[in-house]
Amino acid sequence: MSNEKTSRPKARLPRGFRDRGAGEIAAERALIDTIRGVYESYGFSPLETPAFEYTDALGKFLPDVDRPNDGVFSLKDDDEQWLSLRYDLTAPLARYVAENFQNLPKPFRRYQVGPVWRNEKPGPGRFREFTQFDADTVGSASPAADAELLMMVCDALEALGLKRGEYVAKVNSRKFLNGILALAEVAPSKCGAVLRALDKYDRLGEVGVRALLGQGRKDESGDFTNGVGLNADQIAKVMRLFTDDADDLTVIEGYNDLDAIRRILVDAGYCADRVAIDLSIVRGLDYYTGPVFEAQLTFKVKNDEGQEVVFGSVAGGGRYDDLVARFTGQQVPATGISIGVSRLLAAMQQRGLTGNEPPLIVVLSMGDQVRSFEIARELRANKFRAESYVGTKKIPDQLKYADKRGAALVVMEGEDERAKGQVTIKDLKAGAEVSKSVESRAEWVGARAGQETVDRGKLVEKVRELLSRES
Repeated sequence: MSNEKTSRPKARLPRGFRDRGAGEIAAERALIDTIRGVYESYGFSPLETPAFEYTDALGKFLPDVDRPNDGVFSLKDDDEQWLSLRYDLTAPLARYVAENFQNLPKPFRRYQVGPVWRNEKPGPGRFREFTQFDADTVGSASPAADAELLMMVCDALEALGLKRGEYVAKVNSRKFLNGILALAEVAPSKCGAVLRALDKYDRLGEVGVRALLGQGRKDESGDFTNGVGLNADQIAKVMRLFTDDADDLTVIEGYNDLDAIRRILVDAGYCADRVAIDLSIVRGLDYYTGPVFEAQLTFKVKNDEGQEVVFGSVAGGGRYDDLVARFTGQQVPATGISIGVSRLLAAMQQRGLTGNEPPLIVVLSMGDQVRSFEIARELRANKFRAESYVGTKKIPDQLKYADKRGAALVVMEGEDERAKGQVTIKDLKAGAEVSKSVESRAEWVGARAGQETVDRGKLVEKVRELLSRES
């Protein structure tokens, strides 16, 4: 006999990724369905693009095109072509529009929801895979297209149950930001790095951003990030964006775009309590060319350390008029906004506004599996969520299973009930207090709390009554 040990892989989750259970998935599904309903009511249509794109199609969206695995997950296919998992949903949209430009209506309005992947350092609440929900209008240079996206995201947040005052959509202009960089005499080669540093203001604060604009900073783990290398005078001019004395900056190009959007929004009833101009909104990606947006939640929540903090950003976007031109050489105006689904879901959970799975009914197998299948099928035909138990025949184990599944009700049809044309329904929540006081599962099974026996023909009626009572 061989003494060699069997080599088995270790069951472990890849760093920066996570498993998700039924409750979170159900809540996310309800959230997505609500947003989808709002977007479709505005006339936006769905589009799906593949998880992988050719790496060169992502273009300047990549952190570094010479090192495609820096920031994205990449591999070579059998043709020796680099492929990358999509980093967001905007770059694939630009490729799709360029590929199908002649056949698309102008403007082209689409929404897309799906996972994206980022090969970045994970941290608390920061994962390498997460879900985004985008809406974009391609082919319109009108400020009305930007304003409409801001109105739509406000309507979506309110449809989810948020009240006015609990959120605000903020808008700035990349042209305006470029004007600030020009005043500060920032070299063109450093502009992108400056904007990415400014975009971290909410997370790092003034001290952290000043360090990134200067010589660099060391994070909590000890890792050092090189700074942009601006001098003290340049840093002071750039940081005026975050002060209250920036009124004299309104003469800079781009401010007229903001005023046009503001007037459209006000006329449509979306005033400063819902959408506001905020010169500190940056959006770090290089491809934005005009207005940039960010939707923020204003209420406080507890962070991982138990401290109360403002929840912050749950959506962002802006105008990117040059992205399609990478493929066609022709500038195509485009604007879009993206909701971070996972982050927004966390906010909804803090507010108790998330949807739940439909209540589950477990039909026990009482010696006749076919009969339990028939009962479950009848319940499903009446729009209930029902399953027939298919494991052990021991009734205590079946009830324990129903408990672990979080079932609202169990349905039992044993020989005695079948002979009398009856079924027994046990309300697990009603019997929960009894279960805490008994010493064995068998004892609880015998308890009558939360248990009713009814005529077989009244099963659906009684189930509907019990579930209505619970809700």
